[in-house]
Amino acid sequence: MTEAITYRLEPTDPAGHRCTVTVSIPDPAPTGQCVSLPAWIPGSYMIRDFARQIERIEARAWGRKIELTKLDKHTWQAAPCRGPLQITCVIYAWDLSVRAAHLDDTHGFFNGTSVFLRVAGQEHLPCLLELAPPRSLDWKVYTSLPEAEGHPARAPRHGFGMYRAPDYDALIDHPIEMGTPQVASFEAHGAPHELVFTGNVPNLDLERLAADIRKICEKQIAFFEPRTRRAPFLDSADRYVFMTMVTGDGYGGLEHRASTALMTSRADLPVRGRPEQSDGYRNFLGLVSHEYFHTWNVKRIKPAAFAPYDLERENHTRLLWLFEGFTSYYDDLFVLRAGLITPQDYLRTVAKTVSSVHAAPGRFKQSVAESSFDAWTRYYRQDENSPNAIVSYYTKGALAALGLDLLLRQESLGRHGLDDVMRLLWTRYGRNFYRGSPQGVAEDAMPALIREATGVDAREYLRRYVYGREDVPLAELLARQGYRLAWKTASALPSLGVKTARQGEDLRLATVYERGPAHRAGLSAHDVLVALDGIRVQNGNLDKLLARYRPGDLVEVHAFRRDELRRFTLKLDAPPETECTISPAD
Repeated sequence: MTEAITYRLEPTDPAGHRCTVTVSIPDPAPTGQCVSLPAWIPGSYMIRDFARQIERIEARAWGRKIELTKLDKHTWQAAPCRGPLQITCVIYAWDLSVRAAHLDDTHGFFNGTSVFLRVAGQEHLPCLLELAPPRSLDWKVYTSLPEAEGHPARAPRHGFGMYRAPDYDALIDHPIEMGTPQVASFEAHGAPHELVFTGNVPNLDLERLAADIRKICEKQIAFFEPRTRRAPFLDSADRYVFMTMVTGDGYGGLEHRASTALMTSRADLPVRGRPEQSDGYRNFLGLVSHEYFHTWNVKRIKPAAFAPYDLERENHTRLLWLFEGFTSYYDDLFVLRAGLITPQDYLRTVAKTVSSVHAAPGRFKQSVAESSFDAWTRYYRQDENSPNAIVSYYTKGALAALGLDLLLRQESLGRHGLDDVMRLLWTRYGRNFYRGSPQGVAEDAMPALIREATGVDAREYLRRYVYGREDVPLAELLARQGYRLAWKTASALPSLGVKTARQGEDLRLATVYERGPAHRAGLSAHDVLVALDGIRVQNGNLDKLLARYRPGDLVEVHAFRRDELRRFTLKLDAPPETECTISPAD
């Protein structure tokens, strides 16, 4: 029987945000064992170099220290030795996000990619993980990683002790939360689910959250498996865990095979005794739906470039519009299908997405396929010019999915739609992904798959709106379904063609939109507005100043660029029609 690689994680210094992680390798490579920490985490397409947070690392075998040589920024090689070889790291964990690790005296959250060393050449071996409790803190453990059945130190449910993973890929795909969170549970088509909320949230309505999220989960499970209604994660875990870190203004999520890590604002969560539904709560339900949909689309239906992942370098694919964009289309759609929002709420959400996509001139310079490929260097590394240069494969990908769904329904006379495409992807690529040799979706596979699922030839649509840079013709497609897409001005004020940001009491230009009044006048991002026609500009008074002007008026603008005062003459534009509305036709 093959011996497992054993890991031990202990929150040794919560106040200093340090944990200690040891990996024990029974049979190290005879020429010297290499170990490394991943450079990125699947689902977040940016090189993050997690190894930079390793403060100390050492190797030992049979009680003596073994030389450890650093080969590159995240790889070490131990001198040849007989096993077991133990490598111990002290890791600084103070990244309050869904992507890495965060530890203090209130909780610990750990993504495996940021704390567990990969043993080169032995990634296929089973892994044991011992979670050790922090000293003098009465915490519990919440993770979808299975307890080590049959092991003498097997962890009890929600307890410290031994857990098991079939290989390294599984080990790093089950994040761990430990602490004293608020917890609720429910079953969706017989599959256990846990809701774990970390942070100070007075009067949190856990019952409402469980009831609402259960409806979303049941709709998605039945969507992909209408006959068996079997949740996909039951092949690798006995439950699904939603781990939510609650902060003052957080938002985000990251999917895993049997869990998800979420961040949300405290104000977006429901309060006991208050049945009203806020926009923030609708957004949170959409986030939950998005990450849960990834259980199928991304964690099991994957691009070929991700089967398997190479965690040392960028894994480029032009298909993120399918995996993130389609998921962004279905997230709010499943909140609607679950009966948690009204059709009017849903149309407002779609219109908001249309507005955000059309606000960025970059959509004419980059296709969503190009955006997918360049995610590593452009989407995840945005700057002040990004709205002028790039498009989001999330938001325009969602619009491409909506347009494709409408096209498929219309061309097939209502017999087929995007649902059929997703179910074909699931049966062909996803259902058996973790059994045998994984297969991913080839870069050029979608036209044939769409035709197989629906009988519709979508090649021209994909050429123009996915691989090309044209706007998805939603007004025309929606009109055929009896809906009207229209535009209106969001403000009656003349336009400067900028996006502003507060800088203390000053107002800074965060983005200068290409070909707008400020761009034509020579203003630049990061300029700090000082005055319009000699009247001081402060944070909060720009709209009042602009209300005294009409489109076409010339305005003298003073601004600081760095520490130099500059003067510009700007011609104001008419207020643009930037707010989309979608409503049933008369």
